[in-house]
Amino acid sequence: MDQELHVVYGSGPVGTAVVEELIRRGKRVRVATASGQRKHLPVAVDVVQADATSAADARRVTRGATQRVQRDEPARLSALASAIPALAARCASGCSGQRRTFDRDGKPVYVRAAHGASMHEDMPMRGVGLRSTTRRAMTEELFAAHRSGNVRAVSVRASDLFGPHVTESLVGERLFAPLLAGKSVPLLARLDVRHSVSFIADVGRALVEVGADDNAYGRAWHAPNAPAVTLREFIALVAEEAQLTPQVSALPRPAVRALLPILALFTPQLRGLEENIYIAYESYIVDHSRYTQHFGDHATPLREAIRTTIAWYRGQNSEFRTQDSEGQMA
Repeated sequence: MDQELHVVYGSGPVGTAVVEELIRRGKRVRVATASGQRKHLPVAVDVVQADATSAADARRVTRGATQRVQRDEPARLSALASAIPALAARCASGCSGQRRTFDRDGKPVYVRAAHGASMHEDMPMRGVGLRSTTRRAMTEELFAAHRSGNVRAVSVRASDLFGPHVTESLVGERLFAPLLAGKSVPLLARLDVRHSVSFIADVGRALVEVGADDNAYGRAWHAPNAPAVTLREFIALVAEEAQLTPQVSALPRPAVRALLPILALFTPQLRGLEENIYIAYESYIVDHSRYTQHFGDHATPLREAIRTTIAWYRGQNSEFRTQDSEGQMA
């Protein structure tokens, strides 16, 4: 086993995908989480408890590390907003002297691309609302630390995630779980606009590829995606691979705007979602040509990624079997 130590903050879907890619490459891995619990992580991984806002904890868990991966969690962005100064201090002092620090800072939060144009890494980050401004502030602090010379930093961005362990996403558990159980799926989205989606394993690999390249630092990169399709086409592929007939409806945008504040009272993950609801109702195409020109295009074909995702869900729950129920996409 390679003796280079890689520290990953968090065991969510992105952290897990990074861990799996690093292990596949024979690297030593330490995962820092708020609870310190192993959960689904492999036994080969060293799991430690750490406070993400503590510089002292950062020094402790990253001691001897070559690389460190930090990723955001959309559901926690509201809480993180007040912690940005502490996170910045942690990045500057807790990781000072490390050769590489890199980050997965969520989906692109640029100014809206007009008429379905693709979004690229050099577009201005002008997302509005607490989630977007928090992401932007964290990214700015990260690169400020890079420019100061305290750390070497880089950012990898992805679109809406899907795949094993993905929950909080337009095409995550909220879509796959009821669909595979033969239940009706009400979506807060338009079905007939193209939308880039990111397979979680491709994002994990992109983070590792970028983190290993000295020439990649100091800028942002978009993880590679399969060609964008409409949500209706995505669901049709899921239905074909799962051998079922989907029962899907799409709530109109005005209804969603009215319902979200109420739903958010009972579902914390929905809080702040209204600020970026346009992402689900307008064309959302992410250009990853910078990445593919430098690292090659390893985006998993969409049907293959969906097949892998279905197999994972069915391995988790026997309820997700082939259904004979009939339905339609409204």
